[in-house]
Amino acid sequence: MCNHTGTGCVLISSERNSTLEKSTKTNRLAGIILVALSAAAFGTLAIWGKYALAEGMDAPTILFLRFSLSAILMLALLWARQERLPGGSARLTLVGMGAIGYVGQAMAYLTALQYASAGLVALLLYLYPAFVAMLSALVLHERLTRLKVLALGLALLGTGLTVNPQGGQLIGAALAIAAALVYSVYIITGAQVMKRVSVYQSSAVIFASAGVMSGALMAAGGAHFPATSRGWWVMAAMVLVATVLPVVTFLAGLERIGATNAALVSTLEPVVTVAMAAWLLGEVLPPAAILGGGLILAAVVLLARGEIGAAAHQTQSPE
Repeated sequence: MCNHTGTGCVLISSERNSTLEKSTKTNRLAGIILVALSAAAFGTLAIWGKYALAEGMDAPTILFLRFSLSAILMLALLWARQERLPGGSARLTLVGMGAIGYVGQAMAYLTALQYASAGLVALLLYLYPAFVAMLSALVLHERLTRLKVLALGLALLGTGLTVNPQGGQLIGAALAIAAALVYSVYIITGAQVMKRVSVYQSSAVIFASAGVMSGALMAAGGAHFPATSRGWWVMAAMVLVATVLPVVTFLAGLERIGATNAALVSTLEPVVTVAMAAWLLGEVLPPAAILGGGLILAAVVLLARGEIGAAAHQTQSPE
């Protein structure tokens, strides 16, 4: 209630603005943390993939098990939460994201590795933050600030140093760029559809549709299921650590910080991949990779500071 001097109104307004500012800052910081967690979890995928291939599985079988088992887990979680699957255009969009976006990106990436070095393919794949930034400005009308451009430049430079690119055939480079473009459209589409559905609903439909599509690809070439219990444990880790956890946290973070920022924070992924490859697979970690990882971390920190500052600016009272 306001007093006759109006001081009470000013105090109440100030308290509300302060509360709103703290809430907005917390929400954006939570979004950055969620996407960073997603990137770290996704960074383990290449390691689990190497283990799975060593167990005699092929790419279509790995994708089928990864997505179908993830779908079963998410559908069970939906049932426990008493949430229904989304309907209408939202469901169609999510099916497209899973069957075309997720599977298309994964197959293009895996095929590119047959024609070019892993370093070159990874570098070209991580062009997607630039593609997302451009598409966000064109499609979502997001403002491309100087800070975002600087963070993007640092992240791309850091990615190049981290993955240590080498040569390869033109078709390999083209497939890697195609994978980056497909993933960029996936992120932009996800940013739109997440306004209408929950993280759990979207993840369930995306996984299920990706499982059906990769199952069709597996059936065409024949299934190569794990022959040992170790192979099934590898798939379980891939499902839980490198699929369900990162997808759910990414979509939750995407909802909070937007497509461009989410793509930028995701460039932490190659840092985790290189570090784990050095630790678990005995691969050499060159000084350039360490420098690249530092640049990517600097980009994420820079972005986080900018996001918190933007949150404070948006919630300031004109009074």
